[in-house]
Amino acid sequence: MAIRNIREIGDEVLKKTCKEVKEMTPRTRQLIDDMLDTMYEANGVGLAACQVGILKRIVVIDVTGEDPYVLVNPRMLESGGEQTGNEACLSVPGKTGVVTRPDYVKIMAYDSDLQPFELEATELLARAICHELEHLDGHLYVERVEGELMDMEEE
Repeated sequence: MAIRNIREIGDEVLKKTCKEVKEMTPRTRQLIDDMLDTMYEANGVGLAACQVGILKRIVVIDVTGEDPYVLVNPRMLESGGEQTGNEACLSVPGKTGVVTRPDYVKIMAYDSDLQPFELEATELLARAICHELEHLDGHLYVERVEGELMDMEEE
């Protein structure tokens, strides 16, 4: 496992549409492991493969710090409700902005063995899923920010 470099806003790879994963190879499994390591090392809650320069439809998410989701070829099935709050992104370091997202989502995806499953999510997990799925289609949250991007408070 390895920590990969996170691509930042302005990098052209972040504007590209990711390609579907057709088979699970050892190299793709390694990518997933590296993505999890990279996300945890950067204290993130989600990471899309394009953020480490790989144009594959793979997302890892962990909003609790102990229960990661691996989403291969994820697809939105339903969404509803509304939540508005601050959002940040590992590809836009040091910045945050207010974004409105669905408060409920239902997705279909494949796990790391390419077994299909459905996932329903609310609140932060729903927000993270929406944020990461947009990465797969070449979009950053900054396109949705209401008002100005703000500097993150130093912790």
